[in-house]
Parts: sequence; C-alpha cells; structure tokens
Amino acid sequence: MRREGDFPGRAFLSEMAGTALLLLGGLSAVILMFGAGSPLPRLVPDEDLRRAITGFLFGSTGAAIAVSPLGKASGAHINPVVTMGFWLFGKLDAGTAAVYVVAQLAGAVLGCLPLLAWGSMGRSVDFGVTVPGAGFGTAAALLGEVVTTFAMISLLCVFLAFRRLRPFTPALFPPLYSFMVFAEASVSGTSTNPARSLGPAIVSGRWDAFWIYVAGPLLGTLAATLACSYLAKRIQVAKLYHFDSDRDRLMRR
Repeated sequence: MRREGDFPGRAFLSEMAGTALLLLGGLSAVILMFGAGSPLPRLVPDEDLRRAITGFLFGSTGAAIAVSPLGKASGAHINPVVTMGFWLFGKLDAGTAAVYVVAQLAGAVLGCLPLLAWGSMGRSVDFGVTVPGAGFGTAAALLGEVVTTFAMISLLCVFLAFRRLRPFTPALFPPLYSFMVFAEASVSGTSTNPARSLGPAIVSGRWDAFWIYVAGPLLGTLAATLACSYLAKRIQVAKLYHFDSDRDRLMRR
C-alpha cells in the first residue's frame, strides 16, 4: 500500500533537494574546519573540538531541513537507511522507499558538485570523503559505522514512538552528531548515511573501502529496527517532523 502515492513527484524532489542541501552545507563545514588554507584551524586549533563543531553543524543542517517545507513534503529522511528503517517498520511500501532512495542518491551527487568551487581547500580534504582513519583497519571502520548508525536509528525510533518526545525529534541530531563525530570520526569518518559518502566519493574520485559506508549503515539499521521492533506500532508516520499536517494521512498505515 503506497503511503505517498498522491505526491510521488513532490516527495522525490523534496528528498533530492533536502539531501543536496545536507551535503552542501555539512561538507562545506568539513572543508572550512579542516581544509588547508582555511582560517578556522588557527582559530580553533583543537582538532577534537573542531570535529565536535562539525558534527553539530551537520546535525543542525539536517534538523533545519526536517522542520522546513521540504521536510513537510517528504518527511526529510535525507538518508537511505532512515528510509529503510521506515520501510522495515511498515510505514512505507517498497515502491515509495525505492523512489526516496533514488532521490537521496541523486541529491547527494547534485549537492556535492558545488563543492568543487572550494578549489584547493576542498581538494585538500577530498571534499569531505569518508575513509577509514589512519591507523584503523576496515574492520574497525565497519564496526564504527554499525555502532553509530545503530545509535542514530535507535534514538530516532525512541523519539518518534513517544508523543511527548516526538516534536523534539529534529533537535536530537545536532548534539548526537556532535558527540558521534567527536568520538568516532577518526575511525571511519562517521557517515551513517550511504548518500553522504557517495557524493564526495564521486567528486573526489576516492573510493577507499566505500563498501563500508554501505554495509555498515545497513547493518546498523537492521540491528536497530530489530532491537526497537516493539516500538513499531507507536510510530505513526514516516516523518521526522510536521506530524499533524493534512498529508500525514497519506503516510499512515
């Protein structure tokens, strides 16, 4: 049963635009915080603090998209594994989920193309590409992606399942990603989003262990949906915000 059948084009465009803005804004923050020639490393010399700030800015970008008109139109998944989670919980049918994922992947590429304008500063950090950290192998990076994605999807389930927490769902992401990027980015880059890793891989040409950034988030999401399966009936719609709009009726089971 299609939840978004009346608005497939609008939802597609909203997911594509939302994902593009997430990557453009979030990866621009990465370039400014860590790119060669940027003044910010001199202003904030502590690398751990810069990672925490970058995670906060990335999460804030996602939160802003969720509460925006784009989020009202599509639910602001802006991440294939968030869509996968809603599909596993039965809040989206397979066709709608596939449309969302295609839109997110297309948006990731479109959102990263303008990053080329950063020039040498962007190239110095490969435009924010996610690769296993120096001194860490593929196993550690894979585990990092599984754990961080599990945490993100599990907390998202908890916030969406309880009515008193539900309105604050977008506010979850800035502090969550601030902590996760601070604690884990040196291991895997803290992607938790295959689209987030795809875009900069395409514009930089770096595909080092790219499979980790697909397999890790998928495994983390599968584990989280299994762990939170008892919450599935409490999650009303496949949205992160705008739960009381008229269009919610189209996304209910």
